[in-house]
Parts: sequence; structure tokens; C-alpha cells
Amino acid sequence: MENIIELSDLSRPEMDVFARLTEAQLRSRLEPKKGIFIAESPKVIHRALDAGCQPLSLLMERRQLAGQGRAVIERCGDVPVYTGERALLEELTGYALTRGILCAMRRPQLPGAEQLCAGARRVAVLENITDATNVGAIFRAAAALGMDAVLVTPSCCDPLCRRAARVSMGAVFQIPWGRMGETPADWPGPGLALLKRLGFQTAAMALREDALPFDHPALRAAGRLAVLLGTEGDGLRADTIALCDYTVRIPMERGVDSLNVAAASAVAFWQLGRGRGL
Repeated sequence: MENIIELSDLSRPEMDVFARLTEAQLRSRLEPKKGIFIAESPKVIHRALDAGCQPLSLLMERRQLAGQGRAVIERCGDVPVYTGERALLEELTGYALTRGILCAMRRPQLPGAEQLCAGARRVAVLENITDATNVGAIFRAAAALGMDAVLVTPSCCDPLCRRAARVSMGAVFQIPWGRMGETPADWPGPGLALLKRLGFQTAAMALREDALPFDHPALRAAGRLAVLLGTEGDGLRADTIALCDYTVRIPMERGVDSLNVAAASAVAFWQLGRGRGL
């Protein structure tokens, strides 16, 4: 049964999840079972629901009640649907809602790295990438271009933050992912050691003259391969590169030294993902 609530008081505590809690507070690291994330836009919300995520409440422009929000409301059962005019909701959140809809959802329990990698042949590892737009774009590329899973290091941007999930177009719910430990001390040594124990060879994407080309026979012959991508600007840590089996570089022309990490990920996944017959 629908539970439509017209917003008149923006200070009501139910609006905290949409406007006043930080991403860290939403994640509730001390009590992960109470963690929440915000899904933005109908496509992202539907993909989260398809993945089994539990909706808690909706914030929706009034015009969407009979528009794209109708199918979302029908799938979310009797959760409260807070609504108002576009300007009012923008005043509340501080930004224009993409497609006019937000959904607060319970964070899913993530699989451990060993469970995640059990049947995988190609995984992406994101080291300390902090820009939500880049993380979202990398997840979308990984889902589309033949990667089996994504692993993020403890200092990486949360893939379920609102902007990352939206930029991914919901791909964060389509490809399995997990964390390489919980604290900075868990990476790179322990994390790379775990990948090696699981039978993965590791390929560091880095700007080095001695790097291998993508079509090198050793990469094509790898039964299980982890492709590592580093943070914006600095790239992968030097100690991470030193611990990897291979260093790989995308050939550049016209004096360009590198690509944005999200663009580089798409090239890497197309060439090294399982979809290329590796």
C-alpha cells in the first residue's frame, strides 16, 4: 500500500539520511548491519532492487509520483515516500535530483575477498581511487568488458556512495565486488599475498618504460589475472608495483603521457578481460 507523505518541514529527522548525514555516517562502519546508502535515479534504484537491496524510504519530486517513480513505488511496497516540488527537494539536498528520485537502502553484506575470487578469472583492483565519478565509471567498464569482480583497497572511495553508484548506472549492483581488507595496513602486502595464494598473477597499470604491451604472451596465458589501477595523479604506489608480477602500459601517441584512470580501465578491461578470449 502506498505511503505518500507531503513534505512541509525540511527539518524532520527522517530527512537526515538524504541531506544531513555524511557518507561515513551512512556507512556506519562501527555497526555495518545498520549501514545505509542512497541510490539516485530510477535505473540505479531498479538495479539495486534487482540485486536484493532493501529499500527504507524514498524522496521523490511530486511530478514523478505518476511518472518514472510509479514503478519504483510499486516495487518498494509500503516504505514512506516523501514528496514535494523540485525546488523544495533541491533546497533540502543541495543538488538537483537525477530523474527526481532518491532511495535510502540498507547496505548489502559484502563477500570476503576469498569468496569473491573463488570462481573468478579476471578481477580489477582499485588502489586508493578517491574520485566517485572515476570509481563509478570503472565499475561500469568492468561490468561491461569482461571482468568477473572488483576489489577496492581500504582507502578507495566507497562504490556505494551516491555519485559513484549513479555514474556506474547501477553497475555496482551488477558485478560482484568487495574490499581488500578494512584498514590501510591490509594493503598492499597482505592483499597482494592473498591474491597470489588464490592463484592470481598481478598486472600493475603504470607509466614505466619497461612495461609490457597488452598483447604480451605472458598476459594472454595467465589463467587468473588481477589488473591493478592506481589513484588519480600519482597512480599505483611504488611498493605495489614492485610486488606485482607484471607492469603494463597503454601505448600513447602525440606526446600524451596517460589517460584518465577511468578511460584507462576501459582500455585495460577490453584487452585483458575474459571477453577477449584470454
